[in-house]
Amino acid sequence: MSNKTTAAITAVGGYVPEDRLTNFDLEKMVDTTDEWIRTRTGIEERRILKGEGKATSDMVVPVIQEICRKRGIDPMEIDCVIVATVTPDMVFPATANIACDKVGAKNAFGFDVSAACSGFLYALTLGSSLIESGRYKKVIVAGADKMSAIVDYTDRTTCIIFGDGAGGLLLEPNQDGYGIQDSLLKSDGSGCHYLHMKAGGSLKPASHETVDKKEHYIYQEGQAVYKFAVKGMADVSAELLERNKLTGDDVTWLVPHQANLRIIDATANRVGLPKEKIMINIQKYGNTTAGTIPLCLWDWESRLKKGDTLLLAAFGGGFTWGATLVKWGH
Repeated sequence: MSNKTTAAITAVGGYVPEDRLTNFDLEKMVDTTDEWIRTRTGIEERRILKGEGKATSDMVVPVIQEICRKRGIDPMEIDCVIVATVTPDMVFPATANIACDKVGAKNAFGFDVSAACSGFLYALTLGSSLIESGRYKKVIVAGADKMSAIVDYTDRTTCIIFGDGAGGLLLEPNQDGYGIQDSLLKSDGSGCHYLHMKAGGSLKPASHETVDKKEHYIYQEGQAVYKFAVKGMADVSAELLERNKLTGDDVTWLVPHQANLRIIDATANRVGLPKEKIMINIQKYGNTTAGTIPLCLWDWESRLKKGDTLLLAAFGGGFTWGATLVKWGH
């Protein structure tokens, strides 16, 4: 038994909006087909957050509430909330702060992490560090994105991919070696060119011109991003396993970011994992950016057993990518 403090995952929560946007709906909106979308991405439908005044924090709230309910704790017991998102309610304050206020987590400090599709892994490493430091006992890490807010539904290359959703988990100190084992995170700002939002920041504040030119939507050069993602996600996963003297045989589940079925397959092949060891729910939710990995854990929670080894992997705009090893603890 080790006396080293690790950050164990003690509860998981998830939320997806009720409204579905299917491939057949998209056929009526842009020049695409259900068959084309399915064969290239694996997506069949995605969820869309509708309703006046609904924002990313409104998806984080039910996630925190579910976590508290499952763990039997009061929101007042939460020390910190970290929300990974690229679609915050506002530029500031942080979505985490707004969500904390809505759930009554009055003793928590909170902040957002912006690392696109790898955001959840970045936030998870940060949250784990807070627990490992010994200063904090209950840290919630969430990944949430309302991608429909920044998707151009006349752009058939991007509108077929993204959906809205949120997931999260509670981290608590553990002395039995469960929880976050190791992380390998990377970023390369030169990838900015291929995947970004042109306007809305300090470089190009909102103006008539930026709105008219549709510069507040996702801009992506699909082929380039795909090439980088396949290599990045597979490499970092293999490197993390090697560093921990593990092989694909030691991994119970691969929990990949749900961007594209082909990228997921490439990562699985690289670390030698069969299809039945991979969490895939992209067909239901599409790419929810920071929400994908926690939503997988939420969907699969009942099938996870104490001691299972999970390999989490992601690749996102920025570029950002990474992998995290988790020993399931409940």
